[in-house]
Amino acid sequence: MLEPAAQGYRALCRGRGLLALVAIVASGTAAASRSQVDTLANRATPLRSASEALLTALVDQETAVRGFALSGNDMDLQPYTNGIAEERRLTDAMTALIGDEQGIRERLARVTTAAAEWRREVAEPVVAAVRDEGTATAQALINDASRQRFDNVRATVEDLQGEIRTFRNETADQAKTSSTILVVLLIAATVIVLLAGIALLVSLRRLVIEPLTSLAEQVRAVAGGQYDQAIETNGPPELATLAADVDGMRRKIASDLAEVREARERIEWVNGQLQSQAEELMRSNRDLEQFAYVASHDLQEPLRKVASFCQLLQRRYAGQLDERADQYIAFAVDGAQRMQRLINDLLAFSRIGRMTSGFTDVDLNALMADVASQTESARNYAKGELTWDDLPTVMGEQALLTTLLANLVSNSIKFRHPDRPPKVHVSAERVGAEWEISCRDNGIGVEQEFADKIFVIFQRLHAKDSYPGTGIGLAIAKKIVEYHAGRIWVAPDVTEGTVIRFTLPVLAGSEEEPAGENEPVRDSEVNA
Repeated sequence: MLEPAAQGYRALCRGRGLLALVAIVASGTAAASRSQVDTLANRATPLRSASEALLTALVDQETAVRGFALSGNDMDLQPYTNGIAEERRLTDAMTALIGDEQGIRERLARVTTAAAEWRREVAEPVVAAVRDEGTATAQALINDASRQRFDNVRATVEDLQGEIRTFRNETADQAKTSSTILVVLLIAATVIVLLAGIALLVSLRRLVIEPLTSLAEQVRAVAGGQYDQAIETNGPPELATLAADVDGMRRKIASDLAEVREARERIEWVNGQLQSQAEELMRSNRDLEQFAYVASHDLQEPLRKVASFCQLLQRRYAGQLDERADQYIAFAVDGAQRMQRLINDLLAFSRIGRMTSGFTDVDLNALMADVASQTESARNYAKGELTWDDLPTVMGEQALLTTLLANLVSNSIKFRHPDRPPKVHVSAERVGAEWEISCRDNGIGVEQEFADKIFVIFQRLHAKDSYPGTGIGLAIAKKIVEYHAGRIWVAPDVTEGTVIRFTLPVLAGSEEEPAGENEPVRDSEVNA
């Protein structure tokens, strides 16, 4: 296959050389033709016109001299003067156009000489005779000899015109010959281009198209799934390199597919394991739900009995037993009550996100009024103050959000500073697609090293004797926030008290901005 292609390539090179030679010859011929046409248009034709005008100017001179000899009127002599000026102008113009045409230059010189001799020997004596002796004397000077002299001038002009015609005809013949040569060269170039094109098509088919078609068929076979079929080609080195690259890609795809099959098998195995774990988790959740049911019913009933009878013992036998017995009874009552609170808090924690009433639009301003009512007794006891700015409307579960804010407010009142009454302020700020809600107090504060620990269930930073509670309130708050697709954290670098911030998504289509600069709403105003 390569030998015919090489022959076609050599033929194409020869055709290209011939075409270059034709182009060179055509360029020279075109330049010569352009020069000949320029000579014909800008020199030969103007010379011919100027020679005819020169004859007219000489005839005007001769006619004016004869008319002046008859009339003696100076007005009849004016064409003579004008003819001399026109002759000089035409002679100068023709001299500029002659170039290197020596024959035309010599004949123009003869015309100039003959015209000057005629004026000196005929025209000027006739004019002088009219002025000095009258018209009769001047008319006697115009005879056959003077007419013969002007005929000689006319003959030299005709000789000049003949020479100009010869020059013009030769130039026209040369331009015609050049045009014919250009047409022949154009036809030859067309033939060469056609032959070269045919040779190129044959070579292209044998050298490129057929190997490329074969390569494409092999690639389609690989694309159809035959990844084990090797790709080969007998084309030129470039196509061979391309085929090698495509074959390398085929091998890489085959290798990747093998890895994908292995990965798919591993993924299927992992999916099976995950499905088993999901089923186990579902069983575990059912067990947890059963445990929650037991904790809320079966465990609390005997616990209530224990607490009730301990309280009866405390009331009935208080002071009748020794001091240690009273202390033991108090410990039992306190333990039973704390166990009840712990179970209730655990139940509340487990129900978040599991027992749901669905999300609705929640006005946080109205919700804060409920929070103020729920925490009123604790605030009155601590002489505390609760205020909030104009808050937005969000999407969520009202009961859970009420629990969230009530826990934060209660926490702020519980961990108040011993030297000042508690002040709690709730505000909101829009940050991108989230509302950032802040609960600020002037309490004892939280060290930054414990900022994450306080949200862990059952984690306490203080002894239960110092601050009551089960240590689950902020864990419930965190779970509620995360259930609403938000985040909760303790703000760092707070100089006084604690600032707990959490985020809630902005209600879809809401352009509401909280009026942060408005006067804060106080719980006393809500209650009024």
